[in-house]
Amino acid sequence: MAHAPQIKIPATYIRGGTSKGVFFRLQDLPEPARIPGAARDALLLRVIGSPDPYGKQIDGIGGATSSTSKTVILSKSSQPEHDVDYLFGQVSIDKAFVDWSGNCGNLSAAVGAFAISAGLVDAGRIPHDGIAVVRVWQANIGKTIVAHVPMTHGEVQETGDFELDGVTFPAAEVQLEFMDPAADEDGAGGSMFPTGNLIDELEVPGVGKLQVTMINAGIPTIFVNAQDIGYTGQELQEAINSDPKALAMFETIRAHGAVRMGLIKQVEEAANRQHTPKVAFVAKPADYVSSSGKTVKASDIDLLVRALSMGKLHHAMMGTAAVAIGTAAAISGTLVNLAAGGGAPAAVRFGHPSGTLRVGAQAECINGEWTVKKAIMSRSARVLMEGWVRIPGDTF
Repeated sequence: MAHAPQIKIPATYIRGGTSKGVFFRLQDLPEPARIPGAARDALLLRVIGSPDPYGKQIDGIGGATSSTSKTVILSKSSQPEHDVDYLFGQVSIDKAFVDWSGNCGNLSAAVGAFAISAGLVDAGRIPHDGIAVVRVWQANIGKTIVAHVPMTHGEVQETGDFELDGVTFPAAEVQLEFMDPAADEDGAGGSMFPTGNLIDELEVPGVGKLQVTMINAGIPTIFVNAQDIGYTGQELQEAINSDPKALAMFETIRAHGAVRMGLIKQVEEAANRQHTPKVAFVAKPADYVSSSGKTVKASDIDLLVRALSMGKLHHAMMGTAAVAIGTAAAISGTLVNLAAGGGAPAAVRFGHPSGTLRVGAQAECINGEWTVKKAIMSRSARVLMEGWVRIPGDTF
């Protein structure tokens, strides 16, 4: 019996922030996969190694976690005053499903560097030495990200002494500006707070009534108080991910919150929308030991935050969720703001399972409607491997 030979596709494997993903230029994809649809999804699933009932992605290059089951497609921008269009696909591990509903803030740190190296940014905009300002159109949510990429001798500088908790080795700092990050492309009608409230009461089967802050900024996110669901905010991954009842509870909160946010109509639809919204729980500062064994002092942080991604507690913090945290913290009266001590801080440093992260946001209320001009944070990125990925020719 004849079998289709493998085909090879140019690709680059990159760490961005605390995530890893496979980056493609749109023009390098096989023609059927250059447009959205079943062929593209099938290709990305096979590259990553999904769906895998064993949950390991052994027959692909995914890392069997939400942070390492990611894909990116870049092309020269079709938008005025932008350099590159950035499309992110979150690949499910155990299901034949690619979620296109949101952005990855961590991989956003790698987009500018890859775009420069891949020839997608006009040479006249790239300094020989200094900082290249790459204007990124985030195509999933229709938002602008400005990446400040260091350049040395005409090449992207990847090495440096910038340390990011959740990443073992230092690298060059990449500053990201998420412009007008309220997520208005996701069924929320352009409102940062889709219900119009800073705090809502959400009825969750099996849990009861919970106070929640539901916000569209960076990525749609549902915040709850840690103590209201039996946690302290000091938990590491094992405490949550080894507990099936806890994971089921968080998924129930997520599904019912998604309905209240207007992202889906029925809770059953949440199964086909795994990437958004996120669920996070917050608490006031407290000492804890991070996953690396480093002690984080309460005096060094403004609040504690733990967040779930693709059904599991994240090992650090999603970049887009960090934008939501910074934005919510800047708005007096949200659960995040109250956990951080109130007021209207321009920036907060929060504790996550791997350490700490600082994020700033500029928020203001105009005619009773909250807006955020931009959120700012620093990440890093590094190319791990480049060449070709191979998949069976009959994949799509």
